[in-house]
This record gives sequence, C-alpha cells and structure tokens, in this order.
Amino acid sequence: MSTTRGLDIQRLGLDDVSAIEKIEQRAMPAPWSRMMFVSEIVKSTSICLGAFVEERLVGYVIVSRYVDAWHVMNLVVAPEHRREGIATRLLGTLFDLTADDDRRGFTLEVRVSNAAAIELYEGLGFTSQGVRRGYYTDNREDALIMWRDPLDTSR
Repeated sequence: MSTTRGLDIQRLGLDDVSAIEKIEQRAMPAPWSRMMFVSEIVKSTSICLGAFVEERLVGYVIVSRYVDAWHVMNLVVAPEHRREGIATRLLGTLFDLTADDDRRGFTLEVRVSNAAAIELYEGLGFTSQGVRRGYYTDNREDALIMWRDPLDTSR
C-alpha cells in the first residue's frame, strides 16, 4: 500500500498471526490471544494492517468497524522499532483507507500511564473523551477514551 525507507504497510492475513503473536507477547502487558487476532483478521468489517521491514513484521493495527466509529482495538510496534514513525504510518494508512467514510470517526482506549501513545494520538487529531475505570485486566488501570472526528483531514 505504501513504502517509505523500507517500510511496507499491507493488509494482514492468517499467515501473519504467528509473527503478530511474537510481537504481542513481548510488547503488551495483557496480550491478546491467538483467536482474538484470527477472529479480527477474518472479519469482513475489520481492517488489519501490518508494517513490514524487509518482509518482517514490526508492527500492526487491528481496527473494527462499528455503526458510528472505527475502533482502533490494538496498535503495537515491536519494542526495538518504536519511535520510528511506524505507528503514525499505520494510522495514516488507516485514515487513507477510510477517507471516503465520512459517517464514522475513530475511537480507542489507551492506558492513562502511556504518555507516549497519548502524545502520538493527540498529534494525529484524537482528543480525550473520558475515562473507563479499571479497564485493563492485568492491573485494573484506567483507560483514556480518545476520539477523532471522521472529517479531520487537517492531519
């Protein structure tokens, strides 16, 4: 879909699940199960994108379509590839793919302690819309609910 400095963003398939799992297990305090990834990848209403460097998965975003929003459910970059613009490229590709959908905005939850992610999302036009108390199962941490309007083409 797009390539810059060796980074290729493309749709994920079932053959990517093992590579996704390896990153997820290393990077996330409460990792998704294999079946959670499989169910999203096969769903026709989901957009699942991977970031590949030299054909090796280094990050991914899993997004479900709902009536009024695209829900960014999982966005992960391998720890050794963070702060390289990969998450920004994944979300930028998502925004490009959904540009003709002016009915749906974008929503996500992020740990209140994840300042780097919050800064990334704010830089892409997301704003805080509230808090889900005790949202994360591993430590009962609160989640910040963030929203981005569908027609925000300024970013």
